[in-house]
Amino acid sequence: MEAASTGSRESVDAARGQAQQLTTLLRQVATGDEQAFAELYDLTAPRLHGLIVRVLRNPAQSEEVTQEVYLDIWRTATRFDPDRGSALSWMLTIAHRRAVDRVRSAQAASDREEHYQATHQAPAYDATAETATTRLESARVTRALQDLTDPQRQAVTLAYLGGYTHTEVATLLDLPLGTAKTRIRDGLIRLRDALGVTS
Repeated sequence: MEAASTGSRESVDAARGQAQQLTTLLRQVATGDEQAFAELYDLTAPRLHGLIVRVLRNPAQSEEVTQEVYLDIWRTATRFDPDRGSALSWMLTIAHRRAVDRVRSAQAASDREEHYQATHQAPAYDATAETATTRLESARVTRALQDLTDPQRQAVTLAYLGGYTHTEVATLLDLPLGTAKTRIRDGLIRLRDALGVTS
């Protein structure tokens, strides 16, 4: 039991050490330090790319977006504020926004294509109804997410859009596991209430 406790403590210490290392590297990147940027990339690329792949589900687009994200990080590193969250969560937020922007862009292109198709042939009723229902649900969820507090939205987004476990969310946000679980639970309760879902 004591060995498990020691292992858990070492794991937490290692996560904190990495979080501090990333903060230091990001501050160095803000001064134009290319070596720090290369090290930051090596330490975080698998995690950021993994998040982007989960959102886009397209390997080629995911690679493009990952490159765009690191370009954003290089250009905006001076905006990072460690008092508002960990370096990794700041970077993951940029990655998630970029990936969502790409999805929206693809959706807009798809909408244009659908519009073109609609003007040249009558769409099947079922397909139209399904598309309309999906868009309405997506809009309701997006509005409900905006009503969460920033910490709740960040935790819920990582857990349910990013696909991270509660433990990983806690590490990413540099929080105790209990706090991360509470933010996720409270955020889901508020989402459920906003969407009128009955348990």
